[in-house]
Amino acid sequence: MAQNTQYTEDNIRSLDWKEHIRMRPGMYIGKLGDGSSPDDGIYILVKEVLDNCIDEFVMGAGKTIEISIQGNKVNVRDYGRGIPLGKVVDVVSKMNTGGKYDSRAFKKSVGLNGVGTKAVNALSTFFRVESTREGKSKAAEFEMGTLINEEKEQESSKRRGTKVSFIPDEGIFKHYKFRNEYIIKLIKNYVYLNPGLTIVFNGEKYFSENGLKDLLEDSTNAADMLYPIIHLRGEDIEVALTHSKTQYSEEYHSFVNGQNTTQGGTHLAAFRESIVKTIRDFFGKNYDASDIRKSIIGAVSIKVMEPVFESQTKTKLGSTEMGGGLPTVRTYINDFVGTQLDNFLHKNPGTAEKIQRKILQAERERKELSGIRKLAKERAKKASLHNKKLRDCRVHLGDLKKDRRLESTLFITEGDSASGSITKSRDVNTQAVFSLRGKPLNSYGMSKKIVYENEEFNLLQAALNIEESMEDLRYNNIVIATDADVDGMHIRLLLITFFLQFFPELIKEGHLYILQTPLFRVRNKKETIYCYSEEERVAAIKKLKGNPEITRFKGLGEISPDEFKHFIGDDIRLDPVMLDKAMSIEELLKFYMGKNTPDRQEFIINNLKVELDVVEDL
Repeated sequence: MAQNTQYTEDNIRSLDWKEHIRMRPGMYIGKLGDGSSPDDGIYILVKEVLDNCIDEFVMGAGKTIEISIQGNKVNVRDYGRGIPLGKVVDVVSKMNTGGKYDSRAFKKSVGLNGVGTKAVNALSTFFRVESTREGKSKAAEFEMGTLINEEKEQESSKRRGTKVSFIPDEGIFKHYKFRNEYIIKLIKNYVYLNPGLTIVFNGEKYFSENGLKDLLEDSTNAADMLYPIIHLRGEDIEVALTHSKTQYSEEYHSFVNGQNTTQGGTHLAAFRESIVKTIRDFFGKNYDASDIRKSIIGAVSIKVMEPVFESQTKTKLGSTEMGGGLPTVRTYINDFVGTQLDNFLHKNPGTAEKIQRKILQAERERKELSGIRKLAKERAKKASLHNKKLRDCRVHLGDLKKDRRLESTLFITEGDSASGSITKSRDVNTQAVFSLRGKPLNSYGMSKKIVYENEEFNLLQAALNIEESMEDLRYNNIVIATDADVDGMHIRLLLITFFLQFFPELIKEGHLYILQTPLFRVRNKKETIYCYSEEERVAAIKKLKGNPEITRFKGLGEISPDEFKHFIGDDIRLDPVMLDKAMSIEELLKFYMGKNTPDRQEFIINNLKVELDVVEDL
């Protein structure tokens, strides 16, 4: 008979604030990660501290913010009003304490309900805050949220403001490292949205005069734009848009009170709707919404009183009201775009003509593709019932709860042995595997038709569910997992070409990665170390001493499923695929996948050859 488990007062325990944050970090900062993805927790920590600095700037206090990151230590200094000295400890260590509750001090702020810096404090092995105001300063130091040193108030000649320094906890953020590209993108978003603000990062100054226009120019090469950016500003709203010559689907950047709402929300839905309505009214034609919005690159920023977000990390706006006596978000955006975009198109007939030509071209392409799309869908439907290429997972991007929604991954592998190892060792809940048969087709210069005609591409598109739009993407991470040899690198290039040619926004939005797998296993009877580079191999031999056994992995198929689970679990190492804005997508594809030019031969000799020589020598 089963034994009764006692349930008494002793079973009830109350977690203090820092224990709760450390036990459930995902509730506060989304996913953890190692810094290879822009939404990893270490960047959310930086953002939480920065948000408070931005609020000071918005309130008219302090036009410069200084950030430095040396190794794993982050320093953020603003020249705002400074935290009231008597509250320096409370503001960073007591829940529900902060100035954001007093709407007289903070109006339309981005900062949270007093949780942000507390989460940073609790998740850092070192956290120091120093406030200077009215000729006095006070500082306090913490370790994982616990106060270890509170300095007395003292006279100070420093400029007023607040300085926060912290080191994220390696016990929570495993093997992490900050990538400057992601920090710079975060900083640029802040300066685009706050004219007059200067942010200095590791000595480099960032400043924007033209707001969202600068954002679109910075994220897209001018050669890829169909016409110059349309830039419209109002009191609580700013929008920018153009159409791309190269990409097929829509791409948006959306913001509320300076907060990058990466998952959109009510304001983005209204923006997309208002573009369609305005363009239909302007041309007096009932164009299909998908033809109007095809290839659009847009940005929208609004300011809302007391916004309601759908998660702690504020990535999706739920508010329907603007507040302050203004109409709803939807009506406000529709009215603004309806008036201002219509005025712009009347004053700029050349741009209006280009937009109309683009819509008609999109309509023609849609009709041309409709027959082949129908056939391809039927093929994909049959195949999905017994799709040998895709070993799916149980939960997808749209299904996952808010603190887990970013963890769903699709591995694209080549050959049965490699996909077999990953399939046996993966997490069946959130990791799926798509197996390629040999080398995929080189899609450079081909039209979208090939995506439907080529069975492998069609099945990959169906697996990702991105045919209609990026909103339906089923996996947050798309990971190319090929051998680190000549063939593996060629497959990698062909897959990147496919995504660049037809779905560049997947790369722009940070969804595409290369899986790093170890080159060596170094072990003795007590310990096994996996090494990803020659330097790591040397360090492992030194650490294990004596004469450890060294195995060189030549391909993914050689790594057993038992071992593979170490490389795609908590310790997964991913290299993000990033676009260099300095080169247009067309130029990039032409350089790598076009006719073999002397420039490319020289590039391969200088770059790839070195890496491959190292691999072959080992």
